[in-house]
Amino acid sequence: MDKLKYGAYQAVNNCTKIKCCEKVIIITDNVTKFIAEKIYEESELVTPGNTKVFIMENYGNRPDDGSNPLTFPKEIGNEMKDADVSFYCADAKKGELDTFRKPMCEYVENNPNLRHAHMPGISKLLMETGMNVDYSKVQELTAKIDKIVFNAEKIRVTTPAGTDFTAYFNNDWKWIISDGNIRADNWSNLPDGEIFTCVKNIPEGKIVVDGVIGDYLCSKYGLLKNNPITLKIKDSRITSIECCNPELLEEFTAYTNQDKNANRVGEFAIGTNIGLSNLVGNLLQDEKFPGIHVAFGHGYPEMTGSDWGSKAHIDCFLCECTITVGDKVIMKNGKFLI
Repeated sequence: MDKLKYGAYQAVNNCTKIKCCEKVIIITDNVTKFIAEKIYEESELVTPGNTKVFIMENYGNRPDDGSNPLTFPKEIGNEMKDADVSFYCADAKKGELDTFRKPMCEYVENNPNLRHAHMPGISKLLMETGMNVDYSKVQELTAKIDKIVFNAEKIRVTTPAGTDFTAYFNNDWKWIISDGNIRADNWSNLPDGEIFTCVKNIPEGKIVVDGVIGDYLCSKYGLLKNNPITLKIKDSRITSIECCNPELLEEFTAYTNQDKNANRVGEFAIGTNIGLSNLVGNLLQDEKFPGIHVAFGHGYPEMTGSDWGSKAHIDCFLCECTITVGDKVIMKNGKFLI
């Protein structure tokens, strides 16, 4: 079996675990349709005649500049109301996080039986790498980390590039396991491999984003090793931004000023996909690489139980992290010690 086909096989059989007679929805676009077709083929082998494919461009234009982002169609939402499994397999476009993906996820959350695989920015490379790993090993490691962090008061993160901050947590807010085992009560990305929550507070610190950033900016700027973004943080808010790429600086600044919480540290995540060997410049997979990523804006209150939200959500991956949970070092310079 070739790697692309095996990646689709894993998505259908090992991650969403589609069963005979289940209804499956695939939402895709013209860029990633060839991947959706592979998922469709594997799904039809399991549940013949029960897989429907929806192509986003059939519902309107998707301008790159975000001037008129595509709105999530009610037709697809109605189909999701009684579906058992859904896949979102599409290229990320400016503005669609708020107009398409968030409304789609509301349908996911309102269907208690739906197992949803979220794949914004999926590519052939990711299908052949992140979707070809041994997810049993990812699940084993993620479970070990969960036992360490689930009641942690604070976690310190440092990197050779200069990141140094301590995040504090609310033990009433949940840590969410995303390990390739997609359940109806926990939709997840594919490729997978992380455990995350929402930050209570980062009193003061510095974050140097030298890996990748998320949303539509990822495909535009790729790996940031030579153009890192340096952020000063106080009371969980960005107080200053530095970057040698003026265009990236302008776009990141605008993104983190969309609303009152867009510049607030939300998600805090530990990547656990130990089957990955290197960053590839695609946030969908790179955020699962062993290490830390934080996101500014929405901290998934619908999952974590945090008490605030935002229409913004931009992930920032940090390279070669040292992670200290309380007094226990669980990662040193990007290598797990557990």
